[in-house]
Amino acid sequence: MRRKLLALLASLTLVAAPLQVLAAKVEAQGAKKTATKSVAAKKQVAKKQVAKKTQKKKVVAKSSVPARKPVRHVALNDDPAHLAIQSSAAVVIDQNSGKVLVEKQPDAVVPIASITKLMTAMVVIDAGLDLGEVIAISADDIDDLKGTRSRLPVGTTMTRETAMLLALMSSENRAANALGRHYPGGINAFVQAMNRKARSLGMFDSRFEEPTGLSSNNVSTAHDLARMVTAAARYPQIRMYSTTAEAKLELNGRIQTFGNTNALVRSDNWHIGLSKTGYISEAGRCLVMQAWVADKPVIIVLLDSQGKMTRVGDANRIKRWMESAALAVGIKPV
Repeated sequence: MRRKLLALLASLTLVAAPLQVLAAKVEAQGAKKTATKSVAAKKQVAKKQVAKKTQKKKVVAKSSVPARKPVRHVALNDDPAHLAIQSSAAVVIDQNSGKVLVEKQPDAVVPIASITKLMTAMVVIDAGLDLGEVIAISADDIDDLKGTRSRLPVGTTMTRETAMLLALMSSENRAANALGRHYPGGINAFVQAMNRKARSLGMFDSRFEEPTGLSSNNVSTAHDLARMVTAAARYPQIRMYSTTAEAKLELNGRIQTFGNTNALVRSDNWHIGLSKTGYISEAGRCLVMQAWVADKPVIIVLLDSQGKMTRVGDANRIKRWMESAALAVGIKPV
């Protein structure tokens, strides 16, 4: 009996041993899987952390570079208000189409200062007076209104043509007044002829009192002056005299140099066919021109600019605006 029991125990031990081994294997495999999962989980977390850091870096890098604004050309049908014209009244007209490109208080009636001298020149030429005739500066030509100075003393003699050149190029008031005084019938007849000419041009909001522009009663509008500039540009003498940059003239036995009051006529960036500046305190600084901008003939009228260079700044802003529009449609500015 004892032998049978010992044999049974031995057989059970043989069976238990493989089970223990199997259990150990299973436990080891489970531990391995758990460890594998743990490592995989850690790797996944690490990847996510790296991804987040990378994303943050990308966001930081993206935000650190300023975004480029799209390049945009200005077109002529855009609102020109962005030009910030400083002159109180202004008009820009395309002569080919008659289209008003820019306007600011175009119908405001304001003093026009020496812009008057364009009308003075037209009336003299219309009268068919001899431009070679010698005329003299007299005491009647002295400025009693504003007390402006002149380089033409009383007794100075010159041809009517020279007086017109000085009036248009250098805005010489005594020369302009002498032109009116030597008109048939004198100053009164001359002023009447100025106002008749204005009405014939459709300048119904304009009035002239004397030929120099020193009187603040010489008034007009930007629209009316655009008509006057258009008409004056048809006179070859006015175009030539008003755009002459400099002239050396023999007066009173010595050579004197006179320059143009518009600095833009000396600029290579401008192609100006007619020019006239003006200034009295009531009118501010004024500028009218006929010019070619972006291959277009235009009339530019700028009135009542307060700063010394404001009218020039306005003219240059208008020019750049038109040239940008030309580039936008593939036209090369000249």
